[in-house]
Amino acid sequence: MINPNLHRQPVPLDTNQHRGVKLAVPITDWTLASKLNAVFVAVTEFSDTCKEFPIVFVKAGKDEQGNDEIAPIAVFGLVQEQNLYVAGTRWRAHYMPAVLRVYPFAIGRLDAERFAICLDMGFAGVGTEGQALFEADGKPTALLEDVRKNMEALEAEIQRTRLLGKKLLELGVLADMRFDATLPDGRSHTVDGFLTVDENKMQNLPDNVVGDLHRTGVLALIHHHWVSLGNMRRLVDWHVEREAAGKPAAPAVAANA
Repeated sequence: MINPNLHRQPVPLDTNQHRGVKLAVPITDWTLASKLNAVFVAVTEFSDTCKEFPIVFVKAGKDEQGNDEIAPIAVFGLVQEQNLYVAGTRWRAHYMPAVLRVYPFAIGRLDAERFAICLDMGFAGVGTEGQALFEADGKPTALLEDVRKNMEALEAEIQRTRLLGKKLLELGVLADMRFDATLPDGRSHTVDGFLTVDENKMQNLPDNVVGDLHRTGVLALIHHHWVSLGNMRRLVDWHVEREAAGKPAAPAVAANA
């Protein structure tokens, strides 16, 4: 999945065009993601993601039939183009979502059935030094073969995740999310524009529907989502820390002679 705040120059990989390209990987400088406010997470990531990031849902356009689609995302900041999980050059969380782990590669949709592996040519590690993508005869290197396998697995998980979104829309259990926080200086800060699974709506579902959600694993995913919302407080704390660090120090007061 291509995100303009991360993939600045994504192009489909081409054997001839990119035969001489090499990559300086693994990535150690994550300032490249410093403006990435949120990222898609697949359902298989929920159990790890919920421990460190808020998981919320956003509207993701329409499917081929014109039906609404939603997608789960991990939130990294409280304002636009803010990533509080990048500290200096390092990634400060233990877990890194799959979309970031496969960077500088991304999935580019060709149509509903096909996708292409894209490379972000804006990545500073693209050049003539590092690990090659293609052999001299044009065959993929072991690096690119691993990337292809990871991309195929991620694409399969994206499709599974779409099914979760359809189920939540079908059940009608989503609600607009609003998170209000009071900062230490008394200012208020509101985070909205997201969707969350409403607990009251879930409690009103028939027992047979809840039983089916449990058997299919959807209920566990919803609980991961609820648990993850506790991480909004972490974002507030880190937001305050960053604001304080960015303010100039107060001038010293001279002592009376």
